[in-house]
Amino acid sequence: MNTLLGKKVGMTQIFSEEGTAIPVTVVEAGPMVVTQIKTVENDGYNALQLGFGEVKEHRLTKPMKGHFAKWQTPARKYLAEVRVEDPSAYQLGQEFTVAEFEEGVKLDVTGVSKGKGTQGNIKRHGHHRGPMTHGSKHKRLAGGLAAGTYPSRVFKGNKGPGRTGRETVTVQNVELVKVLADKNILLIKGAVPGPKGGLLRVSYAVKGQVK
Repeated sequence: MNTLLGKKVGMTQIFSEEGTAIPVTVVEAGPMVVTQIKTVENDGYNALQLGFGEVKEHRLTKPMKGHFAKWQTPARKYLAEVRVEDPSAYQLGQEFTVAEFEEGVKLDVTGVSKGKGTQGNIKRHGHHRGPMTHGSKHKRLAGGLAAGTYPSRVFKGNKGPGRTGRETVTVQNVELVKVLADKNILLIKGAVPGPKGGLLRVSYAVKGQVK
């Protein structure tokens, strides 16, 4: 299995054998349970539905209770789908852990970035500010938006103030430095999207294992 769900614990640093400090993100990943097996005959494609994170039954909705009861699998808080070539090679209730991953491989990590609320155009898009002296009244304003009398409207896609952050972001080809299988921990080099406690999807890099 080349995909796991996990939670971002935070950042720290470890030292290589040469004494070099390596900044790493600590991710608590798995174990994940197969909660549904999809096939071409029944669903039109081959895939596994994987569950992560324990949840109390009374916190589930009735549809989700029925879903887990139908497949006779343990209830999980988060669900994700992974495409597979041969679904018959897997079983309901089968578990996957960080032990499936090898140290040194390249990963793609997807998460939801930190929300920053409503921001101005300077912080949101990196625009320049106006002059601060000589009576200037154009300091941090967005500037001209429309195109005059014609077409006398603001074009779609104009970069202006608005909500910033809280978007799905993927960082590619980050290195898996260390695997702590007994603690379900992955140490990933560098920073990954999202706040502490945020949900992450960790998978082998799509663009190949670049050394």
